[in-house]
Amino acid sequence: MPDARICPDCDGFASVAITLGGRDRNGHLRTVTAHCTTCHGLGAIPNLPARLRAAATAVFPLQGARR
Repeated sequence: MPDARICPDCDGFASVAITLGGRDRNGHLRTVTAHCTTCHGLGAIPNLPARLRAAATAVFPLQGARR
């Protein structure tokens, strides 16, 4: 099973360039880059078991093996 799946919010297109309209002095198109807030520009998010493990580790940090 893969460790990540395609982000449901951006469908894998995590970063886009948005034109501001007009050009600069050199004739280049002015753009702004926007990243998906769900996957933070990666295009994929971890599977549910991986996210649950990460959340559980954040809430209950492993302090060592109990014997």
